[in-house]
Amino acid sequence: MIDRLLGIASEIEIEKLEKDFGWILIDGESIEAGFKFVRDVFMFTDKRIILIDAQGITGYKKEYLSIPYDKITKFSVETPGLGDLDAEIKLWVGSHMEPIEKKVNFETKIKPVLKILSNHVLNPSEPFNFKGE
Repeated sequence: MIDRLLGIASEIEIEKLEKDFGWILIDGESIEAGFKFVRDVFMFTDKRIILIDAQGITGYKKEYLSIPYDKITKFSVETPGLGDLDAEIKLWVGSHMEPIEKKVNFETKIKPVLKILSNHVLNPSEPFNFKGE
């Protein structure tokens, strides 16, 4: 509960993501992983990253930001340390100087996220079959 209040993410099951957001996917696109940040969602597919930002008091209004992997110019994944219990994902998109930043809690397996990003950003022509740890 504290993690959610602080905006730190927790992993979401792919089946739930498909049920809630399958309508946004194009034909042949599949979800590989996703995280929830209080009301927002950070979802990795085989083609892009989708950020879903719930807005306003009710969260009924939503913004859907789609970032194709080929638009990511660099990224970083910071693992948790002894005094720091959360990990962090940073994405630099296009010519933007400031990254998109998201924190994930220490229970989230961050290595699969790094693998997804590495494969899609660095090997865009290679097929990728994600199997989480």
